[in-house]
Amino acid sequence: MLSVEHLKKTFGDVTAVEDVSFEVKRGQILGLIGQNGSGKTTLFRLILGFLTSEGQGEVLWDGKPYDIELMANQLGYLPEERGLYEKLTIEEQLILFGELRGLSREEVLERMEKWLSRFNVKGQPKDKVETLSKGNQQKVQVIATLLHEPTLLILDEPFSGLDPVNAQLLQEGILTLKEQGSAIIFSSHNMANVEALCDQLVMIHNGQQVLSGTVDEVRRSYGRIKLHIETERWDQQALAELPGVLEVQARGEHEYSLRLASEEVGPRLFHTITGGEYIQQFSQQPPTLEEIFKMKVGELNE
Repeated sequence: MLSVEHLKKTFGDVTAVEDVSFEVKRGQILGLIGQNGSGKTTLFRLILGFLTSEGQGEVLWDGKPYDIELMANQLGYLPEERGLYEKLTIEEQLILFGELRGLSREEVLERMEKWLSRFNVKGQPKDKVETLSKGNQQKVQVIATLLHEPTLLILDEPFSGLDPVNAQLLQEGILTLKEQGSAIIFSSHNMANVEALCDQLVMIHNGQQVLSGTVDEVRRSYGRIKLHIETERWDQQALAELPGVLEVQARGEHEYSLRLASEEVGPRLFHTITGGEYIQQFSQQPPTLEEIFKMKVGELNE
């Protein structure tokens, strides 16, 4: 289990990370979210030991101080700034990274076929990296990160630049390692990926931890303030004038999404909108993670 306890990091007068704490158990995925410049990458570098916390806070692995040298063969890290040796072949690239993580050449070659097939890489093992498309180069770097099947996996914006099909392939690869018992952290601006994959999340804003918990816990903490309806009896303007309705968005013909002042508004609106008659849809839900992210950022920036 990875334990991050009260980490803090300053650069001169700037505090990049302030009192951040969380745990990631084996077989769990944690999503780290926040705006650009919020401190996510600095936090990853503190966890990995690339930066020191100046004696403020600590990182533990299975209850012991994290040691990157001892953890090297158990660690997988994909930095946001991608980088491969373009003159090497795919095979040479993966052998290099695999051997750095304690695998033999034979083990790399045995695992390589499985991962190249799983990620549907368009290229042969003897092809040079420079001949691959940008998307296939990115997949090769992801494979280099996962090939040794790390017990601790840290991915900084892994879905950046991937189309939906390749993003799904990456999701499946991450879930494979989760099933094998890896502790996984990834940062993302795509809240759909966080909702789909994560057991828990942490939101960082200006270096401070402002949200944490399971995705369900975070969503439910905001109450069921989203209302989705489908009805031909009301239009957008009429719905916006109802008491307790803060915002109305049209989602399609006769379909609307309402943001409510509070969860308690819903039952009153049910009687008003339906009038005791059938309507096609009336669904009261917590806000999505993306909506919460936007609301939280707006609230903190006020």
